Formats: sequence, structure tokens, C-alpha cells
Amino acid sequence: MTDQLIIRTTGKAGRISLNRPKAIHALTTEMCNGILDALELWRDDEEVEIVLFDHAEGRGFCAGGDIRMLAESGARDGVEARAFFHAEYRMNHRLFSYVKPTLALMDGITMGGGVGIALPCKYRVATENTRFAMPETGIGLFPDVGGGWHLSRLPGRVGQFLALTGARIDGAECLSLGLATHYLPAEALDEAKERIAADPSRVEGILGQLSATPPAARIEENRAVIDRLFAADRLENIYAALEADGGDWALKELATLRTKSPQTMKVSLRLLREGALMQNFADEMRQEYAVGAHVVQRHDFLEGVRAVIVDKDNAPRWNPATPEDVTDHMLDTIFAPLPEDETWTPA
Repeated sequence: MTDQLIIRTTGKAGRISLNRPKAIHALTTEMCNGILDALELWRDDEEVEIVLFDHAEGRGFCAGGDIRMLAESGARDGVEARAFFHAEYRMNHRLFSYVKPTLALMDGITMGGGVGIALPCKYRVATENTRFAMPETGIGLFPDVGGGWHLSRLPGRVGQFLALTGARIDGAECLSLGLATHYLPAEALDEAKERIAADPSRVEGILGQLSATPPAARIEENRAVIDRLFAADRLENIYAALEADGGDWALKELATLRTKSPQTMKVSLRLLREGALMQNFADEMRQEYAVGAHVVQRHDFLEGVRAVIVDKDNAPRWNPATPEDVTDHMLDTIFAPLPEDETWTPA
């Protein structure tokens, strides 16, 4: 078992703590496989009645995946990157369909791969420290790990807004949107874990007792304008709506969009449109794996990682540079199914 995870049982709970504090617990292939192994081990273990996810130490639950490795692999043959996605998506799917209750404590930064662990869980606890985001379009990627499923099912056009802009939202906003099921003060988490491990049958009552009233959810103030200005499934139309509005909020969001990859913003819109129609989560993961296998070897992902993570100049040179230059043929190529022997399959 990897030392990047702390896996143990406490009382009647299986406990998985992410343990890469210097990387804000970003996921590796080894971690995804370790979580899969633990879930398989506990599936038929009558002593384990619930599975709890948290992080060992540091300021975040999980900042995402091992992006540098993905880019280095994508610049070569992409084999290692595809192996990561394959394992990660199997973990996402296993959590989505797991036979026992699961609980994620989204205390601190919860982004990308961390979202992929948290959102399939039955109980998702936010705190005053929660910073939730799917910021992938800023590095030429897209909101994967089930993003096409989860974000497309948020109220109104909030999912499209989060997918395109990579906006960070707090714990109160997560609760308001249904991304979190409960809001607890961070200081109550240890008591929650202890009491739930002792009697998992009372998990809902315990979380209810320890819940706090969150502050006002700021995103609710902008829900109407988000639904209006992000209404289109065509990126050019969203740009036009923001420009035509001309207000401070609209122009700020338009400026944000202009820093993102036009290609993967269009990928994201299509992913959410098609994800809303998916009949089961396995189909979503199969599609996202094919899209990820293509995107990880394309220019924008390699350039985004260079600009944001390697050189840190934050000046990516996207190609295509504008939404108009991203053609339907390009998107069809990215969404093309993989050959049968390369397709994603559940664990």
C-alpha cells in the first residue's frame, strides 16, 4: 500500500486520508489504485459500515491530479497519462456505485481530482475553509472525473459557468448548490469522525447535530445573471451575451474567459450538454476517458501546463486562439470513441 494514503479502520468506519501534503494531496495513479483496493477490501467486510475520506494534514482536501506527470506523458506517447485516467475514473465510478455509505470531508481546497472523490460520495461535508473549483480550462484540460455528469445537473447554468470560468466557490455556496450535503465548522470535524465511526447508522443525525448555519451564499446573488448570460451551448454566443451586457460583472467574467483555452471551453460545453443526457455514470466516464486520452496529447494542454505550472508566466499561447477558430471537426476528433481494445471499462 502506498504511503501517499493512510488507510485504516476506526470503529465501524473504513478511513482513507490523502497524504501528499506538499502537493495539497494531488492524486497519483498509485493513490487511485490504493483507494480502489481499499474499497474492494471493505465491500464485503461486515465490520466496515461506512467509508470516510479526509486529508492527513495541510491546507486542502485535494488539489487535483498529478498534472506535471500528465503533461510529460502527453508530450511523449501518453501511455502513463492514460493509465492515470483509467485508474482515476475507475475509482470515481466505484465510489458512485459503492454499496456502502461514503462520506467526504471537503475541508480546504477541493479541486479537480478531489471533486472526483467527493461528489460521488453520499455525504459531502463543506466547511468555512472549503474552496471548490474545476479550473481545468485554464491549463487546456476540461472538467473531467465525472464533471460532465455532476456539473450538468446543477441548477440553471451554474455548471456551465463553473466549467468555463474555473470560479472558486466556498462552503456556503457548495451547500446552496447541492454540491455539499452538510456544512460543519472545521473544529467539529474530529468529533464528527469519531461519533460516526462509533455508530455509522446515526451518520445523518450526527451531521445534522454538528451542522452550523452557513453565511449567505454569494453565488445566489448572481444566479439570475449566470443563467441569462451563460444560457448558450455555443461559446461564441456566451461571449456575445457578456459583451452585450456590458456590466462590471459580465466584463470581469468575459476577461476571465479570454484567459482560458477556447478549445477546451468548447469541449466543456459539449461535455455538459451530452452529460446531461447520459443514462448512467459508466457511460459518462467512458466518454470522458476518450476525450481525456485525446486532449492530453494536444497543444493546449501541454502549453497550459507550461504556462501555469512549469514556467509560471501565466501567458499561455492557445492554438486555436479564438472560439471561432475551434471547428466542429476539431471537437468531433476529440470526442471520437477509442478503438474497442483501448476503451475505458469499470473495475
